[in-house]
Amino acid sequence: MKIIIAGAGKVGNNLANQLCKGGYDLTMIDLRQKVLEKSVENYDVMALHGNCASMNVLREAGVQDAELLIAATGADEINMLCCLTAHGMNPELHTIARIRNPEYIEQTYEMRDSFGLSMTVNPEQQAAAEIEQLLKYPGFLKRDTFAKGRVEIVEYKVKEDSKICRTTLMNLNSIVKCRVLVCAVQRENKVIIPDGNFMINEGDRLFVTASSDNLTTLLRNLGIIKHKVRRVIICGGSRISYYLAQNLCKNGVNVQIIEKNPQRCLELADLLPDACVVEGDVSDHSVLEREGIDSCDALIALTGFDELNIIISLYAKNCGVSRIFTKVAHISNSRIVNALDLDSVICPKELCGNSIVRYVRAINNQTGAAVAMHTIADGQAEAMEFWVDDTTLHCGEPLKNIRFRPNVLLACINHGWAMQIPDGDTTFDNGDILIVVTNKRNVITQLNDIFI
Repeated sequence: MKIIIAGAGKVGNNLANQLCKGGYDLTMIDLRQKVLEKSVENYDVMALHGNCASMNVLREAGVQDAELLIAATGADEINMLCCLTAHGMNPELHTIARIRNPEYIEQTYEMRDSFGLSMTVNPEQQAAAEIEQLLKYPGFLKRDTFAKGRVEIVEYKVKEDSKICRTTLMNLNSIVKCRVLVCAVQRENKVIIPDGNFMINEGDRLFVTASSDNLTTLLRNLGIIKHKVRRVIICGGSRISYYLAQNLCKNGVNVQIIEKNPQRCLELADLLPDACVVEGDVSDHSVLEREGIDSCDALIALTGFDELNIIISLYAKNCGVSRIFTKVAHISNSRIVNALDLDSVICPKELCGNSIVRYVRAINNQTGAAVAMHTIADGQAEAMEFWVDDTTLHCGEPLKNIRFRPNVLLACINHGWAMQIPDGDTTFDNGDILIVVTNKRNVITQLNDIFI
């Protein structure tokens, strides 16, 4: 499958990293020669220096023979023009554009056919939605939803005083008093697909599959009290801050945004009349103290600097803030970030990349392709949602009689509206939804790939 990536920035390189592993034929276009040279050094891609919105450049990139074009430059207008031009040159081409400006959201949706857009992605909007969802579940670091919200995989970091510390997985359900499945464990930057004899230790990051109702029970029985978030401090007036504050204000949450740039403060105050916008430098602890950091329910660090976000988050933890979110732009820093005592870490580029990779897999392999895919454990594992159809192998057979590929776990089966954590006697049938977890060494493009 031939894919053209227009833009070799953070999103473009993240996509190249993920798609190269799937064996796709990639061509990257960018006006910056040095950036392209770095991409060629790191990934198996062809590079083309030029303007991605130019017909001549697109022709040279092979747009007539390509199946997908992803426009991820730093300019929304260039991305839209690139997709429009490419689709005009190849009407069968799938196109994805990164659109970040809130002013373009409505028109790109209503005029997607005119622009030749198959899909649009907005990293900042996705990050805001992720934070909003996690605010509803204190204690979980990340949360991915499958089967239209009926099944979830959450990340939980085990502390020394946790009730499940030094417990084997076979005894877990008797402690938490509900049916859950630990489908992956990250320990010292290594991912393990565990069995029932696995012992949970302090510092382990567990990826737990459960229904939404059982997640609430899990929190309660772990002693994590769930209370409604009433007041939130957002550090930085970025686009993510705008999207998040807009959603939180609609839900009755008291939102304070602290932004250093006076002009941006005026813009946000005009766009968000229900939020409190404060001009101030969040790197100054006295500003945070003045705005009541010690009494807020959550602090969200969304400045444009990873280092500053990390420092603010560590300071907030020292002040006793119960829920802290830290935005990072550079995925390569994950090991450093994991070594710090942070809560939820949000990477917009990673969220955006996951959405695009899921779309790529779907068009590349229509039958049996994943309908949802999320990377977990810092990208070292994947959780995928599949529909069982008449081409799926082993329908009606007990799981204990089926041979699965190594490091592949069937985490959940959804029968209609009923969610089931499987055991050896469980079967799946046509129309069911399966949630599969695997490490990144296994490339799963369709459901039948999980079987031997």
